[in-house]
Amino acid sequence: MEAKAKPAEAAEAPESTESTESTEAAEAREASESQTRPEKKHAAVEDKPKPVEVPSPAPVVTATLPPPSPWQGPPRYPAPAGAMTAPGVPFMPWWRPPTTGAPGKALVAGLAAGLGGAFLAVPNNGIGWFLAGLVGVGGVLFYAGRPTVERALWLAGALAFLAMGFLRAAEWVFPLSLMASMLCGSIAMAGGKTVRGLVFGAVGVGLGGLRAIPWVAKGFRRRGPIGVRPFISVGVALVLLVVFGSLLAGADKGFSDFLEGLVPELELGTYVQKVFYGVVAALGALGACYLVAAPPEIDEDAEVKPGSLRLKDYGLPVGVLVLLFTGFVGTQLAVLFGGEAYVMKTAGVTFAEYARTGFWQLLWVAVLTLGVIAGVARFAVKKTKQEQLWLRVLLGSLAVLTLVIVASALSRMWFYQQAYGWTVLRLLVASCEVWLAVVYLMVIASGISLRANWLPKAIVATGAAFFLAVVTMNPERVVADYNVSRFEATKKIDTYYLSQLSEDAVPALVRLPAHERSCALRWMKNRTVEQDWREWNLARHNAKSSLEGVAVTEVTCEGAYSGER
Repeated sequence: MEAKAKPAEAAEAPESTESTESTEAAEAREASESQTRPEKKHAAVEDKPKPVEVPSPAPVVTATLPPPSPWQGPPRYPAPAGAMTAPGVPFMPWWRPPTTGAPGKALVAGLAAGLGGAFLAVPNNGIGWFLAGLVGVGGVLFYAGRPTVERALWLAGALAFLAMGFLRAAEWVFPLSLMASMLCGSIAMAGGKTVRGLVFGAVGVGLGGLRAIPWVAKGFRRRGPIGVRPFISVGVALVLLVVFGSLLAGADKGFSDFLEGLVPELELGTYVQKVFYGVVAALGALGACYLVAAPPEIDEDAEVKPGSLRLKDYGLPVGVLVLLFTGFVGTQLAVLFGGEAYVMKTAGVTFAEYARTGFWQLLWVAVLTLGVIAGVARFAVKKTKQEQLWLRVLLGSLAVLTLVIVASALSRMWFYQQAYGWTVLRLLVASCEVWLAVVYLMVIASGISLRANWLPKAIVATGAAFFLAVVTMNPERVVADYNVSRFEATKKIDTYYLSQLSEDAVPALVRLPAHERSCALRWMKNRTVEQDWREWNLARHNAKSSLEGVAVTEVTCEGAYSGER
């Protein structure tokens, strides 16, 4: 067995040796092929045609931004082209311009208002201003359509103030009424209910008139060139009017006088004035139309930032004012029940002097306290019920005490006028005190719920309503009536002051005796104010009618009132 096994092993040995040799040979061949294959591949690649090389674009040179300087703050780098503001975006992002040009209705409204302002408004107060306002409001409504109830009320207030131009003759009434009319008209078109909204609303029409200029230009460009035919038509109409009007005027004297009344004499200053009035009226109407086409998007309903004043911050200052006002109100009650004897005993002055010396101070107290209440209510923390309760108690007490102080000021004014009589200034200030009392009542009402979103607009609306009521009741006529009645009872009168009043007071002054009447109305003799029909005024007309059956003669009058006023 061993002999047989050895030959078998000997037979297998050569086979393993041969396989080992064949494996080494195969590895050697693969190594040689791996060395020669890249050369063949490279040669094959060289045989192929080379592709056309496309030149690469030149590298873009960019500026290296400087590092921020610790001395000059961070540098302001120019914004990339894509981030720049697009042309046409307004300065105020919440008031975007219209996407299209001004339509024909807006252009008609501006033209009508401009012509009305140029040919109806006059330097003196008269009916022309009211008619110009009617034309302007009508043009705006022609474009805007049917107004809301609130807008209609504000526009009616604007026209009512303009009506004072021919209802009242006092020179101080019309400028104030004109400004009040512009305020009401602007708020009517721009709106606003918060302080920020009302500030914009007061100037909204004026800003809209300036912003409407490119809007109108875009509307004209959209319609293309106007052409020469409309100008030819206007020229032919003017020629025919001049030729035939001259012939008809020469044929009849009455018609000639009528034409002369329609066409007043115009100088260079008159032309400049008419152009100014026309441009202002046109811009006002276009500004109102612009507000309708592009209403501002003021987010007035957004939640205001919570205040940071805590009770420990405002409690002591407001509490001190409450204690101070309480002491003052206590003394006022003593004066009210003690009367003139108490005043003369404690203050050492007459009751009239006591009333005169304290009125203006009390008026300023009422105005300044309103600012204190508004500031604390705006910035006070109102998170918890306890904080809300303290705020109501402190500010409510301050408002109630200030309301009593306003009543004290009104009582002083009443005693003052009983001693010296009414003047226009005293009547206006007393009316302002009444309005302040109404404002404080609204403040107290808003303090109950701690919500005053409605309060700013209510204050402006009631202020406009009070002023309209005062000028409607004819303050100079009221003052003259009271002083004439006081003269009939006491034989005391200041004719020098009454002579400073306007034609509004004439129907009351004609009741005076001859001497006093002549002293009070001597300035009315041969007085002519109206130049044409646009300056017609109802008060001046009534004054002339009242003087027709009354004699005003030249008399010697006393100077200014010598008594304490």
